[in-house]
Amino acid sequence: MTRKTIDQMIAWAEEYNDPRYFEEDPIAFPREFVRRGASLQDVEIASVFASFLAWGRRAMIVRDCERLFDEMEWHPYDYVMAGSYRNDEASLHRTVKWSEAAGICGRLREWYTWHDTLEGLSAKEIRSIVFRRKDDPSAPDKKINLMRRWLVRTDGKVDLGLWTKTDPASLLVPLDVHVHAQATALGLTKRRSKDMRTAIEITEQFRKIWPEDPLLGDFALFGYGVTHSK
Repeated sequence: MTRKTIDQMIAWAEEYNDPRYFEEDPIAFPREFVRRGASLQDVEIASVFASFLAWGRRAMIVRDCERLFDEMEWHPYDYVMAGSYRNDEASLHRTVKWSEAAGICGRLREWYTWHDTLEGLSAKEIRSIVFRRKDDPSAPDKKINLMRRWLVRTDGKVDLGLWTKTDPASLLVPLDVHVHAQATALGLTKRRSKDMRTAIEITEQFRKIWPEDPLLGDFALFGYGVTHSK
């Protein structure tokens, strides 16, 4: 990275790490539960589902998150623990069916029966225990890393900082096609594969600038995308 690129990324991170850019974004849902003074479990479950549905146009994601939380009557922990879920093959969000959400609810219920929080789970364990996905060392686990960013980062601006036992320095960038394209354009990676190795490589570039809080770089990529979409 050139000095010019570093300075520009720092400026973008500072500008776009701001709630006004995320009012119509999936993180608005866990933020709303925090605003309401809801339990940690409510916020965690909201984060699980809002990140899980974070795929496609923002307006569609927000609409379908609202549908889900309406179904839960805006009490996700009570809904999960009650054990009675909408469980059919209709679409909840794009190709995600209500039955898939019901499966996640059931696994969360099992976890919360014995634990107070999801924080002790690694990204790999969230993948297997909550989402029941096979282990795949090459998968970048974008949605899980997005959820972990929300719950771990502690600067009190956009992210929530509720998982206080997890080091923000340990987080990985939530890598999707847009993040990859922006990172490539900025010279943060030359890898074409949108896989775990690429997520690690981009995050390592962030750590050169923000060693204690590398995912400030995620806001810089967001800023780059917003700036260059005009």
